[in-house]
Amino acid sequence: MAARLREKFNNEIRPAIGEKLGRKNVNSLPKLDKIVLNMGVGSATQDKKDLADASEAMALIAGQKPVITKARKSIAGFKLREGQAIGCKVTLRGDRMYEFMDRLFTLVLPRVRDFRGVSSKAFDGNGNYSLGLNEYLVFPELNPDKFVRSQGMNIVFVTTAENNDEGRELLRAFGMPFKEDSKQEN
Repeated sequence: MAARLREKFNNEIRPAIGEKLGRKNVNSLPKLDKIVLNMGVGSATQDKKDLADASEAMALIAGQKPVITKARKSIAGFKLREGQAIGCKVTLRGDRMYEFMDRLFTLVLPRVRDFRGVSSKAFDGNGNYSLGLNEYLVFPELNPDKFVRSQGMNIVFVTTAENNDEGRELLRAFGMPFKEDSKQEN
């Protein structure tokens, strides 16, 4: 069974964006390419169990096994050696991507304390959006009794949009809760 947001994209969002941008060719319209979840675990230099816990939590959140990321350079001030495991990441595509995005917008972001919407300025110039969460325990899949250590994570929405405005329109159509600003961003 196809994900709910994938069907919504094909039946509602894609035609609406095509009309708004004035394009008839569906292949020229922006779409979501992938979602990348990343967790940097700085304390993994002292305690390897922290990285194992973060990796297990990310597997529960994403529904697939994360890749362990390693340090590219040695930095003495952080007690970091080149090649040392310091984080984990997952790349979501297809139905898993749409299901994760659906859960993020409907369940997770409303559970964030003092949530008033995400910033509409966190685009990179090419239509890709980055979002940071201070704590991963807002995900309902995680048992707070098992995962007691607070850990943040980054979520990157990679789109095929040519600029920030197209990417913003695409994510807004999917239901991303942007803050309502009094003036329009550039």
